[in-house]
Amino acid sequence: MRLALLALLARGPAHGYELKLELEKLLGVAYPQPNVGQIYVTLGRLEKAGLIEGEEITQSSRPNKKTYRLTDAGREAVDAWFEETSDEPRVRDEFFMKLALAASSGLADHLTLINRQRRQYLNSMRELSRLSASEDRDNRIPQLLIEGAMLHLQADLDWLERCQEELE
Repeated sequence: MRLALLALLARGPAHGYELKLELEKLLGVAYPQPNVGQIYVTLGRLEKAGLIEGEEITQSSRPNKKTYRLTDAGREAVDAWFEETSDEPRVRDEFFMKLALAASSGLADHLTLINRQRRQYLNSMRELSRLSASEDRDNRIPQLLIEGAMLHLQADLDWLERCQEELE
């Protein structure tokens, strides 16, 4: 959640509830609704860490609100996040979040993200093949685990191809 909030703040200052709405709009029903309390707690931690700065905004007819903006350190953290690959593919994983945010934020190129992730999956498959060859053939459990992981990776590679076709 923390890096996703930083990525949203890279587009400009916002308050916690705006960030919640942005995430809901961006991710739709495929991703669990973010808890506004968790967002505010995370914003407080990000501020303490020096990744964002908060500013109280006085409102005449409502309680004051606090808006947050990214610091240089926060921008560096977001840039580093977009450079990393994700290890565990699932709907609720970092790669999915990066792909969803890349196009809407302009912080990263979605095809670059897809290609980087594809390389990661292929490297993982090579490593699993190496492990499979070195495993004791009489013990089927490790072989089944490796086979399952490879099938997941193949499905993920197929999905990346679909993403690339749809986003080009």
